[in-house]
Amino acid sequence: MKYKGRARSSNVEDRRGMSGGKAIAGIGGGFGLIIILLVTLLGGNPEELLGSLNGNEATTSSVPYEETAEEQELVEFVSVVLADTEKVWTNIFQENGLTYEEPTLVLYTNSVNSACGTAGASVGPFYCPGDQKLYIDLSFYKELQTQFEAPGDFAMAYVIAHEVGHHVQTLLGKSNELASLRQQLSEEEYNQYSVRFELQADYYSGVWAKYAQGMDLLEEGDLEEALTAASAVGDDTIQKKARGYVVPESFTHGTSEQRKQWFYKGFENGTIKGGDTFNIKNP
Repeated sequence: MKYKGRARSSNVEDRRGMSGGKAIAGIGGGFGLIIILLVTLLGGNPEELLGSLNGNEATTSSVPYEETAEEQELVEFVSVVLADTEKVWTNIFQENGLTYEEPTLVLYTNSVNSACGTAGASVGPFYCPGDQKLYIDLSFYKELQTQFEAPGDFAMAYVIAHEVGHHVQTLLGKSNELASLRQQLSEEEYNQYSVRFELQADYYSGVWAKYAQGMDLLEEGDLEEALTAASAVGDDTIQKKARGYVVPESFTHGTSEQRKQWFYKGFENGTIKGGDTFNIKNP
């Protein structure tokens, strides 16, 4: 993706070198980590899993942080991608008679406090509707390349665009609709809605990619990088790697094929109106 020397977003909050004081209670390593990944990796709703810190005293500590040259480049990249999403969604909202409110991207290391709770870097990038902020530990870029075998800068761009997709859902009221269902449905029934919610965010990330292509920002292989990333974080792929088998009723984000399909559908359509994943029989 072409990003060198381009405009950066001013909505980036740098908390690197700071750490949250409260850990996530009741969730350990092993399969506990896989559960965290399944719920929050690439845009889950961490509000349900992490819990609220309201009423708890959260502490933070700060140490001088020295970024590497690679991190400097990553900061530039994610800031430019965020700026591009701001332009695209501002225009789309205006076309639909709406006003787009820009989210904030928080950069952190190791752990971070949010309105949704305290998360460690193992949670992966996430969006918190409570404060309308995206949270990313830049070390995830290497995990995307190695652990998930999804290299390339546009794979990371897909991650950011997906999280912004959750912000779009919040502005459109979809996040509140999903939250209201949590107490009404069984876990298996709720998971089905969660999958549709995540696939809609994938669709919105594809819409952004379509506009990026129209602005002549994509380079050869970029689209394939995004599709590879979408496939790498499918529930079936993650579960098979972790357990050796899959449990479809526990899916919360969608299969690899579904995630690729909805990202590409957004890329083909390039319109917000084609992303209703909730009112079709088989998303």
